[in-house]
Amino acid sequence: MTATLRQTANSVAHTMIEGVSMTSALIGGAAGAYLGYQLAPVDWSDNSRIAFAGAVAVVGALAIDGLAELVLAPLRRLMRTRSPLPSARRSAPAPAATLDEALAQVTAATEEDAARRAAGDSFRIDDGDNFLRDGDRWRGYENGEATFYLAPSVVLHHRAEVGKYGRTNHFTLLTGDGEQPVAITGMAQLRHHLAARSTTPTSSPRP
Repeated sequence: MTATLRQTANSVAHTMIEGVSMTSALIGGAAGAYLGYQLAPVDWSDNSRIAFAGAVAVVGALAIDGLAELVLAPLRRLMRTRSPLPSARRSAPAPAATLDEALAQVTAATEEDAARRAAGDSFRIDDGDNFLRDGDRWRGYENGEATFYLAPSVVLHHRAEVGKYGRTNHFTLLTGDGEQPVAITGMAQLRHHLAARSTTPTSSPRP
């Protein structure tokens, strides 16, 4: 599948997912409004029955949309992992004339691959699209690992392992002041550690 076809397919799939989400909310709201109006006591005024039906409609819309989200959220994450990253791709280098030149090209490609994979796998700890998903901020290495610069002497490290049960990703907060590496499993945890460091003398930039 070409890049254009892949982008078109991703756009169609995204539109369909959002359409299902909106439709589920509308159905839930309509069903809630109908049930609310029918269940309201007959001795209430029309305005009271309509207000009650509106409240039940909101609850119904939220409930149905929440149930639909249990299915749609994994699909959104899957689309993000398969969608091309927004940054521009460089063209492939010219064929190598020597083995050493080929090795240099493959090494550079390996480092870029590590950076892109780290950005793609970052959805496991960051469900947003505007921070860790930026592949240009990751620095890849020829051993397949990558780091994301956060602050002076503070980086987020990514390492992946392929085992019996598939690919396992490890995100670790590394510092240059001798502290033990900290396994990171979510953005709130990362924020907590950075906030704790910002209140200590070790958070100051080093010369």
